[in-house]
Amino acid sequence: MSIVTLVGNPREGSRTRAVAVAAAQAIGARIGTAGPCEVVDLSALGPHLLSPGASPGVEVALELVREASVLVVASPTYKGTYTGLLKSFLDRLPPDALAGKAALPLLVMGDPKHALAVEVHLRPLLVELGATVPTPGLAVLEAQLPILEEILTGWADRVAPQVVLEEKALS
Repeated sequence: MSIVTLVGNPREGSRTRAVAVAAAQAIGARIGTAGPCEVVDLSALGPHLLSPGASPGVEVALELVREASVLVVASPTYKGTYTGLLKSFLDRLPPDALAGKAALPLLVMGDPKHALAVEVHLRPLLVELGATVPTPGLAVLEAQLPILEEILTGWADRVAPQVVLEEKALS
């Protein structure tokens, strides 16, 4: 089972990336996928996403996402939802491109009033692309970063069994 982490933060080396990679590792440890996961960091692809022609980097990133068994989709919260950078990338996927995949939505936010954005905004986008989205998505407040391991432990313990069940159902 392969895990790919998709990071929709426009800044290279972001906290969102760090949280997403840690979340992917927590899930991987519970479903038996040891080692590092592939990371698609959109910060380097931003200028190419809106260009009219094909970009080799974007095409490789799209292929990695299409081939994943489990996809961790992460974004900082901008204006109460995910970034336009993430949306621009996901808009390049054809309908049902994520069918047969478990997608795990994750948002990093500064204010707790945005906590529902992961369920209200990001989950429906992933479902629209055909993914199965186990509950709950992960909403991480920046203030919670010092206790990230504790948060990821609880979340991964709840979500990993659903990912395994989904994989078995598809086999």
